[in-house]
Amino acid sequence: QLQLVESGGGLVQPGGSLRLSCAASGFTLDYYAVGWFRQAPGKEREGVSCISSSGGNTNYADSVKGRFTISRDNAKNTVYLQMNSLQPEDTAVYYCAASASLLGCTGVAVKYDYWGRGTQFTVSS
Repeated sequence: QLQLVESGGGLVQPGGSLRLSCAASGFTLDYYAVGWFRQAPGKEREGVSCISSSGGNTNYADSVKGRFTISRDNAKNTVYLQMNSLQPEDTAVYYCAASASLLGCTGVAVKYDYWGRGTQFTVSS
Protein backbone atom coordinates (compact mmCIF):
# COMPACT_ATOMS: atom_id res chain seq x y z
CA GLN A 1 0.00 0.00 0.00
CA LEU A 2 1.39 3.36 -1.05
CA GLN A 3 1.46 5.79 1.84
CA LEU A 4 2.87 9.15 2.77
CA VAL A 5 3.07 9.96 6.46
CA GLU A 6 3.80 13.40 7.78
CA SER A 7 5.28 13.97 11.22
CA GLY A 8 6.84 16.72 13.27
CA GLY A 9 3.86 18.86 14.07
CA GLY A 10 3.14 20.40 17.44
CA LEU A 11 3.21 23.73 19.20
CA VAL A 12 6.00 26.22 18.70
CA GLN A 13 6.51 29.81 19.80
CA PRO A 14 6.78 32.66 17.31
CA GLY A 15 10.29 32.89 16.00
CA GLY A 16 10.88 29.23 16.65
CA SER A 17 11.81 26.39 14.34
CA LEU A 18 10.36 23.05 13.43
CA ARG A 19 11.15 20.31 10.97
CA LEU A 20 8.44 18.31 9.28
CA SER A 21 9.08 14.92 7.76
CA CYS A 22 7.27 13.15 4.97
CA ALA A 23 8.03 9.45 4.92
CA ALA A 24 6.95 7.15 2.13
CA SER A 25 6.06 3.52 2.50
CA GLY A 26 5.10 1.01 -0.13
CA PHE A 27 7.00 2.85 -2.84
CA THR A 28 10.34 4.56 -3.47
CA LEU A 29 10.32 8.33 -3.42
CA ASP A 30 13.41 8.54 -5.63
CA TYR A 31 11.36 9.05 -8.78
CA TYR A 32 8.76 11.35 -7.31
CA ALA A 33 8.53 15.08 -7.01
CA VAL A 34 7.25 16.02 -3.58
CA GLY A 35 5.30 19.04 -2.52
CA TRP A 36 4.37 20.48 0.85
CA PHE A 37 0.99 22.14 1.15
CA ARG A 38 -0.84 23.72 4.04
CA GLN A 39 -4.38 24.55 4.94
CA ALA A 40 -5.29 26.96 7.67
CA PRO A 41 -8.79 27.06 9.17
CA GLY A 42 -11.19 28.76 6.80
CA LYS A 43 -8.62 29.02 4.02
CA GLU A 44 -7.89 27.10 0.87
CA ARG A 45 -5.03 24.68 0.62
CA GLU A 46 -1.91 26.40 -0.65
CA GLY A 47 1.41 25.20 -1.96
CA VAL A 48 4.29 25.91 0.40
CA SER A 49 7.30 24.29 -1.22
CA CYS A 50 8.25 21.51 -3.57
CA ILE A 51 11.28 19.54 -4.67
CA SER A 52 11.93 17.63 -7.85
CA SER A 53 12.77 13.94 -7.84
CA SER A 54 16.47 14.69 -8.29
CA GLY A 55 16.43 17.37 -5.65
CA GLY A 56 17.89 19.80 -8.14
CA ASN A 57 14.80 21.95 -8.43
CA THR A 58 13.03 23.52 -5.49
CA ASN A 59 10.35 26.17 -5.23
CA TYR A 60 8.86 28.17 -2.39
CA ALA A 61 5.81 30.28 -1.85
CA ASP A 62 6.68 33.95 -1.41
CA SER A 63 5.36 33.84 2.13
CA VAL A 64 7.98 31.30 3.22
CA LYS A 65 11.00 32.17 1.09
CA GLY A 66 14.08 32.60 3.20
CA ARG A 67 12.45 30.88 6.16
CA PHE A 68 11.63 27.37 4.93
CA THR A 69 13.95 24.86 3.33
CA ILE A 70 12.87 21.66 1.61
CA SER A 71 15.23 18.74 1.24
CA ARG A 72 15.13 15.05 0.58
CA ASP A 73 17.00 11.99 1.73
CA ASN A 74 16.24 9.26 -0.75
CA ALA A 75 18.16 6.73 1.31
CA LYS A 76 15.60 7.28 4.06
CA ASN A 77 12.72 7.63 1.62
CA THR A 78 11.88 10.91 3.30
CA VAL A 79 11.41 14.55 2.41
CA TYR A 80 11.86 17.27 5.02
CA LEU A 81 10.61 20.80 5.47
CA GLN A 82 12.78 22.84 7.80
CA MET A 83 10.84 25.85 9.03
CA ASN A 84 12.53 28.76 10.78
CA SER A 85 11.34 32.13 12.04
CA LEU A 86 7.85 30.74 12.40
CA GLN A 87 4.96 33.15 12.62
CA PRO A 88 1.37 32.68 13.79
CA GLU A 89 0.20 32.83 10.18
CA ASP A 90 2.16 29.64 9.51
CA THR A 91 -0.30 27.76 11.70
CA ALA A 92 -2.02 25.13 9.58
CA VAL A 93 -2.30 21.48 8.77
CA TYR A 94 0.64 20.60 6.57
CA TYR A 95 0.39 17.93 3.93
CA CYS A 96 2.96 16.31 1.71
CA ALA A 97 2.18 14.95 -1.71
CA ALA A 98 4.07 13.03 -4.37
CA SER A 99 3.95 12.90 -8.13
CA ALA A 100 5.76 10.61 -10.54
CA SER A 101 4.83 12.62 -13.61
CA LEU A 102 6.41 15.99 -12.90
CA LEU A 103 9.71 16.85 -14.52
CA GLY A 104 10.38 19.53 -11.95
CA CYS A 105 7.89 20.34 -9.24
CA THR A 106 4.92 22.60 -8.75
CA GLY A 107 2.74 24.10 -6.09
CA VAL A 108 -0.39 23.05 -7.95
CA ALA A 109 -2.14 20.45 -5.84
CA VAL A 110 -3.94 18.63 -8.64
CA LYS A 111 -0.61 17.64 -10.17
CA TYR A 112 0.09 15.32 -7.27
CA ASP A 113 -1.12 11.75 -7.08
CA TYR A 114 -0.46 10.64 -3.52
CA TRP A 115 -1.20 12.56 -0.35
CA GLY A 116 -0.51 12.15 3.30
CA ARG A 117 -3.11 12.79 5.96
CA GLY A 118 -1.41 15.87 7.28
CA THR A 119 0.24 17.05 10.46
CA GLN A 120 -0.93 20.02 12.48
CA PHE A 121 1.25 22.60 14.03
CA THR A 122 0.45 25.80 15.80
CA VAL A 123 2.61 28.86 16.23
CA SER A 124 1.56 30.61 19.39
CA SER A 125 3.01 32.16 22.48
